[in-house]
Amino acid sequence: MSIRKQLDHAPRPGVRTFTPRWRTSPLTAERMERLLPEAQVPEGPLDPAAAFGRRAPLVVEIGSGHGAAAIAYAAAHPEHDLLALEVHVPGVARMLAAAEVAGVTNVRVHRGDALPFLDERVAAGSVSAVHLFFPDPWPKKKHAKRRFIQQHTLDLLLRLLDEDGVLRIATDHDVYAEHVLEQVAAHGGWSVHSTSRPTWRPTDGFEAKGLRAGRTITDLTLVALRPVG
Repeated sequence: MSIRKQLDHAPRPGVRTFTPRWRTSPLTAERMERLLPEAQVPEGPLDPAAAFGRRAPLVVEIGSGHGAAAIAYAAAHPEHDLLALEVHVPGVARMLAAAEVAGVTNVRVHRGDALPFLDERVAAGSVSAVHLFFPDPWPKKKHAKRRFIQQHTLDLLLRLLDEDGVLRIATDHDVYAEHVLEQVAAHGGWSVHSTSRPTWRPTDGFEAKGLRAGRTITDLTLVALRPVG
């Protein structure tokens, strides 16, 4: 068996890359009812021009949480459009409310599991960058199959990124950083670079929690290895 097959954990029923949290509140419900209709992308294949009302480089953030990084990126890069993929309703609601307060208009959202959305609704070569900031680390070895970065997700993101596209990953767990490096080395379709923390990204949420716990923040940029000629 090849090393890629040994390391890969293809999606199957019951195996999630996120921890389900389904609680909501009246405030969350109000925000979703008021703000989601204009912010969510239309059903069917993703048409960025229709979703954002213009043509611009598209950045996709997987697991945007409460949206601090998504909003900060959109504010710092008004010439880009950002699509946030987040499964948890309270996070989506807080992000939409924060975007409204900040006056950020170049953020859209899909509330749901990122993997089927990316696989079924996003066209090849249509994404300029993918952000994966502080994903659930699933630190136990027996849960490695639940980590988002796998051989099949590296294949998927490689297909979606345009010619100059990059995958940016940040984590506060050494085990996850090591997992990414192992997966990339086995895949062979990417080069990986240790990079500085981007100045636009706020120290918020899981990053702040990791720093308070004394953990090291690792930032990695993955670049697709394209054939020459």
